[in-house]
Amino acid sequence: MKWLCCQLGAREHYAIPRALFSLALLEYLLTDVWIPPSSFFAKVRDRRSNLKDRFHSELRNAQVKAFNASLIVFETLARARGLSGWPKIVERNRWFQGKVVSFLRSHLSTINYLPIVLSYSYTALEPFRYAKSHGWKTILVQIDPGPEEEAIVAEETARVPELVRGWQPAPREYWKNWRDECNLADRIVVNSDWSREGLIRGGVLGEKLSVIPLAYETPELKGQESEVRCARSYPTRFTEERPMRVLFLGLINLRKGVSRLLEAARILRNEPVEFWMIGPVEIATASTIGNAGRVKWFGPVTRNQAAEYYRNADVFILPTLSDGFAITQLEAQAQGLPVIASKFCGKVVENGRNGIILEEPSAACIAATVCDCMADPGRLHELAAASRVREKFTVQALGQRLQELGATL
Repeated sequence: MKWLCCQLGAREHYAIPRALFSLALLEYLLTDVWIPPSSFFAKVRDRRSNLKDRFHSELRNAQVKAFNASLIVFETLARARGLSGWPKIVERNRWFQGKVVSFLRSHLSTINYLPIVLSYSYTALEPFRYAKSHGWKTILVQIDPGPEEEAIVAEETARVPELVRGWQPAPREYWKNWRDECNLADRIVVNSDWSREGLIRGGVLGEKLSVIPLAYETPELKGQESEVRCARSYPTRFTEERPMRVLFLGLINLRKGVSRLLEAARILRNEPVEFWMIGPVEIATASTIGNAGRVKWFGPVTRNQAAEYYRNADVFILPTLSDGFAITQLEAQAQGLPVIASKFCGKVVENGRNGIILEEPSAACIAATVCDCMADPGRLHELAAASRVREKFTVQALGQRLQELGATL
C-alpha cells in the first residue's frame, strides 16, 4: 500500500516521510513549505528565517507537493487581520487542510489503488473525510496527550499565576474537530505510553492506539566534535569555580515543568550548581524568579549551538509535566549526556543506567536529585558512559513499525 503523508511543519526533520520513502512506500509528501537548495526561495530567504530547514536531502527524489506561494498569501493576510494565538492556529490548520483536499481532488481522485492517508493531529479532519469518502485507510499521528495535557497545564497556571504569560485553553471547536479526527482514524499513533494513557482517559478507544516512539539520527561527529564527545569528563568534585552545569533546552513554559525547575534553583542557590536555560521564554517574570539561584538565560539557539551546549553541560534535565515524547532526550543522549527526566514523556531514560527518572517533577524532588548528582561526579561519569541513542529510536526502526501497522489495516 502506498502512503500519502500530510505534514504541516517539519516535525522531527520529516522522520515519518523519510522512513516511508526509504521503504518505497511514500507516494506523496504534502506539506506547507518545501525549499530545495536550488529553488528561488532558497536564494532569497533570510538566513534567520524559520523556513531555512524546510527541506531534507533524503527526500530530494520523493514526490513532494508544497504550497509555498499560498502560505505567503495566508501569512500576509493573517498579519493584516491581526490574527495571532489560537485564532491564527485554527485558521492555519484549516488553510492547510483545504490545500491538501484540493490537491487530492485534482490529482489523486482517479487513482486505481487504495492508499493510506497519514496526517498529524489537529490538521487531519478534512483530509480524513475525503479519504473515507473514497474508501481509503487513515492513520492519525497524535503529537500529545490531547485535552488531558491541557488540563494539566491549566492546573499549573492556577498554581503559579504570576508566571502565566498569555496562555489560553484551546477553543471548543479545536477539540471537537480533534475528536472527529479520532473517530475517522483507522489507527492512531502515539509516541509514548504517557500519551496513550492520556488519550484513553480522554475517551479515545484503546484498540485504535499504537505506541511508536520518535526517531532521531545521531549526527556524525567528526574531528574536534568527536574528540569532545569522547573526552567528556567530570571533576572529582564541583566547586564555585567549577559548578555542575545543568542544561534545560526547549520551550521554557509551564508545561515543561519550568516553574518547578526555577523553584529548585532557588533551593540550591548556595550550592555549586548553575542552570542553563536554552530556548524561547513563554513564561512571565522568569529572570526575576531565577535570580535567587544560579540561573543563566541564553534564549533560542540554532541546532549547531544547541549541540555545543549539550557537549558542555554535565547533565540534561527535563522535569516536564506532560510531553508526547520529548525528543530533546535523544538529542542529549546523542552527545553522551546523562538525562534527568520525569515520567510524563517518552521512555528514553533507563533509570540508574544512562540517567535518572524523577519520582515526581516537584521542586523538592528536582533539587534532591540534582544535589545527589552534584555530590557524586563519578556517578555522572558512569551515566554519561552509557548515554547513547538506542536502535529502537532510529528512522529504520520507525519505518519498520509503520510498515507493520499499515499491514494490519
